[in-house]
Amino acid sequence: MTRLLYLTRHSEATPDESGLTDAGRRQAALLGERLRGVPLAAVHHGPLPRAAETARLIGEHLPGVPLRVSEAAGDYVPYLPAREELPPEYADHFLGFLARFPGAEPKLAREALDLFTGPVGGTVDTTVDETVDETVDETVDETRHELVVTHNFLIGWLVRAAQDAPEWRWLGLNHANAALTAIRYAPGRPPSLLFFNDMGHLPVELRWTGFPPELRG
Repeated sequence: MTRLLYLTRHSEATPDESGLTDAGRRQAALLGERLRGVPLAAVHHGPLPRAAETARLIGEHLPGVPLRVSEAAGDYVPYLPAREELPPEYADHFLGFLARFPGAEPKLAREALDLFTGPVGGTVDTTVDETVDETVDETVDETRHELVVTHNFLIGWLVRAAQDAPEWRWLGLNHANAALTAIRYAPGRPPSLLFFNDMGHLPVELRWTGFPPELRG
């Protein structure tokens, strides 16, 4: 079965990251409105308050869609490259940036790939109620839609994997708060990045939050 994976970075957080700002709550509500017509099977989110609150506010616009907390959707460095893996002109910049963090979480990064990417297997997720019409032609191509509310680093990691890019290339893929990315995983085909960092549902004043000025569009 095809999987259509939607990814969003949590909405704008307060300085202490204990929750969302007023702007962040508006962002989450607007993203929920955008996703209202999508037949989502689940909303997965990281355990930190800024991701959990974003998922809850999105979920208010998605009646019946379960919210599921996942450590794999958390905030962590997915992969720490060695200097020789990096282009020489970027190495000092990236290694200096990564020195600010405690280290990589390769087990969680692999778990995220296992949980959220690739076509869906033949077994039905029994935690989600599904109605099956026995008259439907079994050859119809079904699609499972899922949303992951996560953090900047993991979105970069999953997009990098979809593009079959080197492991270090999650670096430099930056995602605005409450923007939307979508990846399709169809059986027998390579992943397709449908769109990245889409802020079309946000008014101008709510776009590009989470980005320093030099990285804004």
